[in-house]
Amino acid sequence: MINPFIYSDNNKRYHTLDYFYKHKFNSKVCKISLNAGFSCPNLDGSVGYGGCIYCSKSGSGEFAGKIEDDLLKQFDDVAKIYEKKWPKAKYIGYFQARTNTYAPVEKLKEIYELILNQKNVIGLNIATRADSITNECLDYLEELNKKTYLTIELGLQTINDKTSKLINRCHSLDCFTNMVKSLRNRNIDVVVHIINGLPYETKEDMLNTVKYLNNLDIQGIKIHMLSILKNTPLEKLYKTKPFKILTKEEYVDIVISQLELLRKEIVIHRITGDPKVEDLIEPNWLIKKFGVLNEIDKEMVKRNTYQGKSLE
Repeated sequence: MINPFIYSDNNKRYHTLDYFYKHKFNSKVCKISLNAGFSCPNLDGSVGYGGCIYCSKSGSGEFAGKIEDDLLKQFDDVAKIYEKKWPKAKYIGYFQARTNTYAPVEKLKEIYELILNQKNVIGLNIATRADSITNECLDYLEELNKKTYLTIELGLQTINDKTSKLINRCHSLDCFTNMVKSLRNRNIDVVVHIINGLPYETKEDMLNTVKYLNNLDIQGIKIHMLSILKNTPLEKLYKTKPFKILTKEEYVDIVISQLELLRKEIVIHRITGDPKVEDLIEPNWLIKKFGVLNEIDKEMVKRNTYQGKSLE
């Protein structure tokens, strides 16, 4: 069967990050995850305490660098591995753990530009929260965007206000939406994180989140499956008030339905979770990441569907 999806040069029926980088930079591009030791405003009391209930102690930075290592060592250790496999690769520094704009701008400049000055670095991805980018920071990001390839990753997870309160996000949907508009007014690319399988959410809830995002000027999305990790408030909730965990088949069905609702040009940066095996409580099927990806591909072919089909 011929692949009907236009942003693909293989069997994928959605707009993969690898495809995007290859066609934008004419090169293999690798992201190097970094842990700069940032905190978070719903950890330290600025907006709340305890953090999001699913967040591990690393602040969603399980595969970022070791916090005890300085940033250059974190960067160099991974770059050396990539260089052996892809000698001509370009790099993007990915500030992943916790809230990576949650510091004075002078500190941000020092950290970001340290990585930008490394060999073969062509850009930065900065993961943060919508309530943690000041106007001064926006001015700096606009300046930075003019000299490198900059992407801001905003955590949203869901548009459902009840769920958002349950998971302790501590910011409103309006706050998120206004920040997307502020970043786009400065021509800065935005990638949004969402989570499928949040406690008590229905398939309709998850599709509504994607429908909402499709009407915003975003350039990419990361779709995660909820991971219940050890030593998190979510683990405690799951053990005291058990909620339904999506099966792999349900997750595949929901993701495909979400892809069908997204504009074709939106880049799919991630399509499943990637937890550390030793920390994972549920769901066990997440351990086999490539199995999940393969099931999505096979089911899309079976349904003869692709990203954006429901919009046609």
